[in-house]
Amino acid sequence: MGEASTGAGVPDELERRLGVSDAVLVGLGSMIGAGIFAALAPAARAAGSGLLPALAAAAVVAYCNATSSARLAARYPASGGTYVYGRERLGAFWGFLAGWGFVVGKTASCAAMALTVGAYVWPGREHAVAVAATVALTAVTCAGVRKSAWLTRAIVAVVLAVLAAVVVASLTSGAADADRLGIGPDVTAGGVLEAGGLLFFAFAGYARIATLGEEVRDPARTIPRAIPIALGIALAVYTLVAVSALVVLGPGRLAEASAPLTATVRAAGAGWLSPVVRTGAAVAALGSLLTLVLGVSRTTLAMARDHHLPHALAAVHPRSKVPQRAQLAVGAVVAVLAGVADVRGAIGFSSFGVLAYYAVANASAWTLTEREGRPPRIVPAAGLAGCLLLAFSLPLASTVAGAAVLAAGACAYGVRHALTGRSAG
Repeated sequence: MGEASTGAGVPDELERRLGVSDAVLVGLGSMIGAGIFAALAPAARAAGSGLLPALAAAAVVAYCNATSSARLAARYPASGGTYVYGRERLGAFWGFLAGWGFVVGKTASCAAMALTVGAYVWPGREHAVAVAATVALTAVTCAGVRKSAWLTRAIVAVVLAVLAAVVVASLTSGAADADRLGIGPDVTAGGVLEAGGLLFFAFAGYARIATLGEEVRDPARTIPRAIPIALGIALAVYTLVAVSALVVLGPGRLAEASAPLTATVRAAGAGWLSPVVRTGAAVAALGSLLTLVLGVSRTTLAMARDHHLPHALAAVHPRSKVPQRAQLAVGAVVAVLAGVADVRGAIGFSSFGVLAYYAVANASAWTLTEREGRPPRIVPAAGLAGCLLLAFSLPLASTVAGAAVLAAGACAYGVRHALTGRSAG
């Protein structure tokens, strides 16, 4: 994409500093996060013994989304991700709707991650810890994207080590029983789809690679490589962790666990790992929060460049080459939410917004020509259908809230468009 379409005439540009390994780690830092420590229980409640099929359904939709996003990101290597793709391929309204769903849904998700940090670090003082964590990580993002990538690398290493310990302790324990992996009569198609929608929350991190497109070196080569690598690693990790929890706890006990991985190691006779798991969960939530702030601020930057958000947020800091105003604004909103809100329903709400975001991505990928690197038609078609199916299979409260927020954004866009057209006339 040319300069005119990336910034609408704005001279401020981000600096390309991230290579393939950095981009993969940004995606992993988003996916291998707090979701795997918390999402298994509500998914097991919805799917019962159909948890693994639900994970597979979420993975198939995620693969289609990742493929479509990678092809689009290679052609449009600018900050903003699907906001840019929708704008360029489908029109300004669809780009706005994708960006709006992403910013609102992921801002709520940021607050949820911050509160997860607080719940593990200092139970009873979750809100205070959440605000402090948000302020600290926002400061890190303002220091530069390379420093953020270095911190993400350390966080991913810690979390993977903790998850590996859980898997080994579970699969080698006497409590493990492979019969618990069987699919029983409790499984329904609706339950599997609902669980798939909830588990999709944990797969959505590869969007962060695309939203950082303006800061990736050689994006046409780097992004299409980084996205499937990050997704493949995450799927392997999630499958091992889910199998470990199921063979030790079974779907019934897993569904009832408030901290499923802590319950898993205790049931496996490795209670000494509980503090390690709690630490890993807190570190994972910090990693997710860091990469979420990076992704939301880049989409905010892109929307501000097009005047859908205050144009002052489009500024890029001359020294650190990051959208500092956008990052500070996102950090401030998240800190307020983390300090006052109950965001226990944020996973479902965020999943709805992100599934809508990827529905636009798949529709955009469908319009690519073979010369432009279009994926096989079945990929965006299956991705679009899968996004819509999972979105409307989520719990009713999440679906209603998500649809209401998207409708409010669409109304705001319509009003602004009408006023702009009237003043231009």
